[in-house]
Amino acid sequence: MDVSKRQITKIAREVNKLVIRTMKESGIGSGEMDLIHLVRHHPGISQKEASLQLNMDKGAVARRTASLEQKGYLTRESNPADGRSRLLYATEKAEELKVSKAAVETAFYEWLLAELPAAEAAAFTETLNKLYLRAKRESRGGFPHMPELLKGRDGEDE
Repeated sequence: MDVSKRQITKIAREVNKLVIRTMKESGIGSGEMDLIHLVRHHPGISQKEASLQLNMDKGAVARRTASLEQKGYLTRESNPADGRSRLLYATEKAEELKVSKAAVETAFYEWLLAELPAAEAAAFTETLNKLYLRAKRESRGGFPHMPELLKGRDGEDE
């Protein structure tokens, strides 16, 4: 039984709705944000590799890349190892967008915690950080504990 009722996921979805709404005001869609995020973390990634990482059609990545290049968020440079492919890089404007996204998330979480007594908020954020660090270790390790835990599970509804 899921004692958490996946509440962390549900809260993250709500803040993501706010981020998407805010980014749309900047002319950036959620799919474009995913591509910017990937390129920021993997500068010099090829469009082909981006399509594999995002599980997206190469044509869709090419269209998003062209759109983001026109908007000033990405640049494409020739691959010196293969003249046919282009390498993707985030611009300073993309870095500013990251700061903007983080600011929206921070404001939302500050608002969310504002009604909790200070001691309760501190204890909650300490626990949350412990869970985040555990999740990050599992992720970096390639999720070694998950195959066994996922065996025989059906998708559970919200």
